[in-house]
Amino acid sequence: MNENDDRLAGDLALAVVRFARHLRGRRKDSTVSLTQLSALNALASDGPLTPGQLAARERVQPPSMTRVIASLADLGLVSREPHPTDGRQVIVSLSDEGEHVINGEAEAREAWLRGRLDELSSADRDTLGGAVGIINRIIAGQG
Repeated sequence: MNENDDRLAGDLALAVVRFARHLRGRRKDSTVSLTQLSALNALASDGPLTPGQLAARERVQPPSMTRVIASLADLGLVSREPHPTDGRQVIVSLSDEGEHVINGEAEAREAWLRGRLDELSSADRDTLGGAVGIINRIIAGQG
């Protein structure tokens, strides 16, 4: 790796973090925090999980996730059911209202992004289209 590659790695990492920050929480009237939204998205993509599994997935300590789950349950965005084989555990799943919140956030993100993409030239949009494939290969370890 040369100096240009080092600079590219740093610039790309910073750009991705900034881009992700702009995508998160686009709804002004949202009733959930970014932490809560992340947990809802994990349940939407992974399905029902135990609090411990959700904490591991979100890379937070179990007591922190327990508080997040309690707040989401109070808002009616998740449900908690007894674990079928372990009486000490519960299974947390996304409620219909939680799915509605996820969909609203996704629509707001996509609307914001469509607006930004409309401001770009066709060549820039093509470049971004190619970059999506490259980023997905990097994530998959096929870079």
